[in-house]
Amino acid sequence: MTQRTTYFVDVVLPVPIAQAFTYRVPIELNDQICFGIRVIVPFGKNKRLTGIITKIHEIAPTNYQAKYVEILLDETPIITEKQFTLWTWISQYYLSPIGDVMNAALPANFKLASETKVVIHPDYDPNIDGLSEKELLLVNIVEDRESIDLKELADIVQIKYIQPIIKRLIERRIIATQEEINQRYTPKTISCIQLEDRFSNDVELDTLFKNMENKAGGQKQLNALLELIKCAMELGGICQAVPKSNLLKKEVSASALSTLEKNGILISSKIQIDRLVSNEKDQFGFKALSKTQSVALKEIEDAFEQKDVTLLHGITGSGKTEIYVQLIQSYLDMGKQVLYLLPEIALTTQLIQRLSIYFGKQIGVYHSKFNQNERVEIWNKVLSNDNEEYRLIIGARSAVFLPYQNLGLIIVDEEHETSYKQHDPSPRYNARDTSLILAHSHKAKTLLGSATPSFESYFNAKKGKYALVELMERYKGVELPEVFCADLKSERKLKTMHSNFSSMLLEEIEITLKKNEQVILFQNRRGYTPRWSCEVCIWSPKCTNCDVTLTYHKFGNNLKCHYCSYVTAPMGSCHACGSNRLKMVGFGTEKIEDDLAIHFPTARIKRMDLDTTRSKNAYSEIINDFENRKIDVLIGTQMLSKGLDFDNVTLVGIMDADMLLNRPDFRAFERSFQLMTQVAGRAGRKEKKGKVIIQTGQIDHWVIKKVIKHDFIEFYNNEIIERENFYYPPFYKMIVLTVKHKEEHILIEAANDLANSLKNVFKERVLGPEFPIIKKIQNLFLKEIKIKYEKSLSDIKVKERINALLNEFYAKPQNKSVRVVIDVDPN
Repeated sequence: MTQRTTYFVDVVLPVPIAQAFTYRVPIELNDQICFGIRVIVPFGKNKRLTGIITKIHEIAPTNYQAKYVEILLDETPIITEKQFTLWTWISQYYLSPIGDVMNAALPANFKLASETKVVIHPDYDPNIDGLSEKELLLVNIVEDRESIDLKELADIVQIKYIQPIIKRLIERRIIATQEEINQRYTPKTISCIQLEDRFSNDVELDTLFKNMENKAGGQKQLNALLELIKCAMELGGICQAVPKSNLLKKEVSASALSTLEKNGILISSKIQIDRLVSNEKDQFGFKALSKTQSVALKEIEDAFEQKDVTLLHGITGSGKTEIYVQLIQSYLDMGKQVLYLLPEIALTTQLIQRLSIYFGKQIGVYHSKFNQNERVEIWNKVLSNDNEEYRLIIGARSAVFLPYQNLGLIIVDEEHETSYKQHDPSPRYNARDTSLILAHSHKAKTLLGSATPSFESYFNAKKGKYALVELMERYKGVELPEVFCADLKSERKLKTMHSNFSSMLLEEIEITLKKNEQVILFQNRRGYTPRWSCEVCIWSPKCTNCDVTLTYHKFGNNLKCHYCSYVTAPMGSCHACGSNRLKMVGFGTEKIEDDLAIHFPTARIKRMDLDTTRSKNAYSEIINDFENRKIDVLIGTQMLSKGLDFDNVTLVGIMDADMLLNRPDFRAFERSFQLMTQVAGRAGRKEKKGKVIIQTGQIDHWVIKKVIKHDFIEFYNNEIIERENFYYPPFYKMIVLTVKHKEEHILIEAANDLANSLKNVFKERVLGPEFPIIKKIQNLFLKEIKIKYEKSLSDIKVKERINALLNEFYAKPQNKSVRVVIDVDPN
């Protein structure tokens, strides 16, 4: 670029505005600017923000005076053009500001702004050398103030452009952003034992054995040492680290290991398994596929010759993961990158342990709970297209935003899961659907996998848009679990119920525990009881901020709102009539745990829900304990349905099927079938046949009958007729606009105004406005407007018209304080 030309750049900023901003480039930076690098720019009166250059041109803006780019932060791009194309698609398709998409996509350390708070890094060494005077001054101020924003820091040290210095200090792990510290992730580690390096010498090892044989009481230590060496050799070498839990399972004496460590023969260590589990692949290759798995793999490979997307419909326990492993290896052999999407962060631990056997250090994990430095590190590794590391990325939905350079395959496991959809904040994207666009831009293939596919995916497969491969046999011919119904109506009439347990379920739990097998109990409601009620006047305590009753949590002895986290102490009497006759209505996971302990006092019972998995590693600890048979009964919410694999679970109890079936939502039956089938699929996954008990008052309900038969296809054929008759997805597209305001009368007027504007354009395709079931959340009243429109209509034109109507709506002064939240393809 010549020095004399005046250039302008379009810069995307991390603010909720649906456009880029044009800035003028100083002449001296003409040769350094390029697409995808970060710049510091002024924004508003006195803010400084980090943005990304998305376009270079010579056209000055006509409606405002362009300010100057102040400084460049990068020498090379940190995003690719394909990435920005994906951002633009998300922004346009989900009607979300491009700044929100940038915010969701980039790690926080890439977005230094004048409001960014910095603190001293926990790993900072005060004796570090090589700091300049300015850097030393900044570090001293941050140390004194503990936490300070960049604007205030810049004012104190009289440095206008402070971000480049802060960037260097962050890279050297001297300071950190406050967000990084708040999100600091404790990596999952396992305790390992290994032989001291000197004993890799045969002479030293022989001498050690002779000494131990001659030593009084050394037999236990010798047995422990022999077992350790055997396990280490299986892992690839005599001094290989072996998980301590593996040795203890083989009845190796813990005290013997401790003594050997004290004597300097063994070394113990903690090995991180979350990001890079192993430096070497397993020497023994892949597991042999069954005949049906081999056929399915061949069908997928053939399908990819014709179509870019294939749906693998494989029943629970059919061995889909082993098929994924073979596919992944074939794409890695071609030098391609692979993305493996999972619906939940916590599922990564169990999956990594399985995949690391095959792929070693080629695995990288990316999700929102890693700290910002780790996320930046993985980002840069993927961007550099390293041939050895991070070829296979395992992640939750945010992994679609990484800067892939040579993506060949995307696997979306449990593709039906609602967790792939982002709800708040914007952008409200679906990672499954976004992955299809990502794959298309890289000319990559996409494999969607599920035992209970979403109606949208299965519909596309049946219509020929996707290829369909079916795997209808469990691995090694293991039978599907038998499903039985406990008739709650009948049991209540006969008075054989024990609290919320049917006699059938209690009897089966007792039989299972006597056989030293494990039980899973599913109830999709946390807390102790969802409602307290006065027996005299039916009053119930409600949230002061939301239109919901408060849930009682026995563990904290409080009443809590699950929408805004409002908490209050339990009351002793009714606030309406003064009566002290308050009863608990309904039950959650806490109450099940409490009641079960009365019936089975010696059983080891654990609960897995949002309340017990708030800490960083709580979920994986519970999963590991259950896997290692330290828990007899695991009680949980829908977390239990997400693809977990336990070999000793032979009984699953679904505590309240009616709550799932009776939800006022067009997807209620689909979600109920998926949840019940997936939870049922946790039973009898190895040699032992499983059993499932569904507690319901509607034993003749057609959905439950299909669950009992494990018949997804017949369920789909019945339910799809209803979808077509009532103009719902997958036949029609759907957008929900939620109008919010703290004053109900203003909300009603604004919602009616917006709905009328939409009806003038979209006619009978617009429904509402209506109050949702919960009409007030976090002190804001809500009204919903639904738009259902034919797939044959131009999606781009529909959304352009909605945007234009929203601009007209906000142009009216009385609507300035009203908020409209747009949810495209709600689930």
